Amino acid sequence: MSANGRAETIATTSRATTERGIRILHRLALIALVAGAFGSVGFMLWIGHGNPSRILLTLFLIWDFSPFVGLVIVDLISKRWPAIIRATLYGVMVILSLGSLALYGDVVFRPRPQPAFMFLVVPAASWLLTMVAVPIAALVSSRLSRRGNDA
Repeated sequence: MSANGRAETIATTSRATTERGIRILHRLALIALVAGAFGSVGFMLWIGHGNPSRILLTLFLIWDFSPFVGLVIVDLISKRWPAIIRATLYGVMVILSLGSLALYGDVVFRPRPQPAFMFLVVPAASWLLTMVAVPIAALVSSRLSRRGNDA
């Protein structure tokens, strides 16, 4: 086998390993996203159960659920994106889900005088994280691919 043939075999094996790892990360991210979405809404409803305003609870429900819905939509359109962008997206999905559950759980299990603050800030920070991390990964990916084409 020639050196060029070995290099092609290594590159193919490396791509297959990368894709397998991304598929595993994708499954983990989807599980975390579902758990994070329903756990976050559950925590919000637990904290807000004494609030007589159903309109306010509905608005909080939509706001707290929105980053998760947004990530599902981005996940649906990301199937043909480069691996680094998808891996970043899946990482954001896991971090957002676990972070939301941790922060909301802290509010539930260590009550505060103004618990609504966290339920307003966390979704905003989640949207910000998503809108910063994914485009940065896209920028890095495009620069890496240009650099690879120049070599």
